[in-house]
Amino acid sequence: MSYFNTGFAFFFVPLLAAVYNLIPRKTRPVLLLIFSLGFFFVISKFLIAFLFLSILSIYFIALKLNALDEKRDAILKTVEKGEKKEIKEKYKKYKRLFVALGIAINVSCLIAFKYLNFFGMNIYGLLNVFGADLKFKAFKFAAPIGISFYTLQALAYILDVYNGRVKADRNILKVALFLSFFPQIMEGPIVRYTDTAQALYSGEKIKYRDFCFGYQRVLYGFLKKFIIADRLNFLVNNVFDNYQSFSGTAISIGVIGYTVMLYMEFSGTMDVVIGIGEVFGIRIPENFRQPFFAKNISEFWTRWHISLGLWFKDFIFYPVSLSKVGKKITSSMRKKLGNQYGPLVGGSIALIAVWFLNGLWHGAGYTFLFYGLYQFFMILSGNLFEPLIKKICAKLHINRENIAYRVFQSVKMTLLVFVGELFFFAKTVPQGFGMLAKIFTSVKFSSAELLNLGMDKNDYLIVLIALIFVFAVGLLKEKNVNIREEISKKNIVVRWVIYYLLILSVVIFGAYGPGYLPVEPIYADF
Repeated sequence: MSYFNTGFAFFFVPLLAAVYNLIPRKTRPVLLLIFSLGFFFVISKFLIAFLFLSILSIYFIALKLNALDEKRDAILKTVEKGEKKEIKEKYKKYKRLFVALGIAINVSCLIAFKYLNFFGMNIYGLLNVFGADLKFKAFKFAAPIGISFYTLQALAYILDVYNGRVKADRNILKVALFLSFFPQIMEGPIVRYTDTAQALYSGEKIKYRDFCFGYQRVLYGFLKKFIIADRLNFLVNNVFDNYQSFSGTAISIGVIGYTVMLYMEFSGTMDVVIGIGEVFGIRIPENFRQPFFAKNISEFWTRWHISLGLWFKDFIFYPVSLSKVGKKITSSMRKKLGNQYGPLVGGSIALIAVWFLNGLWHGAGYTFLFYGLYQFFMILSGNLFEPLIKKICAKLHINRENIAYRVFQSVKMTLLVFVGELFFFAKTVPQGFGMLAKIFTSVKFSSAELLNLGMDKNDYLIVLIALIFVFAVGLLKEKNVNIREEISKKNIVVRWVIYYLLILSVVIFGAYGPGYLPVEPIYADF
């Protein structure tokens, strides 16, 4: 099952929308919930039990947290001022115990399905180094779809209730729909309760404008996936699987191709997800914001997979950096290194925790861990050298807002992203280094090799034209031009010509049929 299944996107979703509009308002959220759970069951079968476990755990634990708050507040009204601090600390400990229980329930399921073999293999390997003679037998089982996404979403709900940002919802159906809403269950984005819960359960009637705007976004996602990502798929796999047979230049094309393919598949999926949400009047937060227009790696990660970055910032980076230990380190380093570099030490400890977990979240493998640590090193390097670069630019009278300098920054950032994605997709870290070394030591290329990578001249031309189109759309968005609003102001004939051109471009130039292997939902495995 994929969001890019045409039967799903253009039959089941419109049918659901039609039924949704016909039934009474109160039953509409129930219909969405039944459809969402049915969607999950079709893909994961009885593994849906683990989704139910997650729903029940966060529902009851959130209610308990609110109950503890109410009990504490009632007691505080009856005691002397000197006793209040002790009571607050006492109830804070109780709340932490329940939060820990909620985290343990949800994270243990995630570890069991995604990391048991990886951790087991490494623990057994470490024991064997010290003389044990153990053989690890890998477990073989499928994970529930989207477990990495809905687990973080579940944890965010518990932690937001704990921190007082959200009041626990007493309606279990509302909590269940928030966690299982079918467009985002497979590949995110990771939304917060305040983002979608109220709109999901409001049962508002579908508006014609929302339906049209939603399907415009869906079609744009299909264009990215079918015309670009699926067309690049064979080339990318061919290069990475047989990199020893190709020149360094061909490997570079494969690495660039993978980065483009990953972006088009994932951002295209987000277009479909957000578009389907919009059909039902649900404003799902953006997960991409023209990442390749960023000036540096740090900014890139505020534009790529935005919801994951915000989750790690709120629940890992800030808690670590603002903890007692984190503050103590920052204060100590500020005295020794000054105000400019001192705070970087404490921040770097939080940052390495973020990127270690970020790499691990993407997959149980050393390539993912290396990828996370690579991103940490790039961001840390940027932070360390930023003051020096500012001084050099000031001395040389270089305007950092100049278009030429901005282009230079974007090109540099993009090259660093390519290297990161090389290791992300490589089967092993040594293979990643082998491919990287060959890029610099085997700089030879021929047109015959280009056509031997898995795409012909027409394929390259179609991808190039589609990329120019996507770039132009991104550039307009970067300039805050609301393209869909502009289209909606056009004459009905002009509007429908644009719609049909978009549909026909996918139908005519999409990569499908004999000889093409579609890209599997990449992030559904993470």
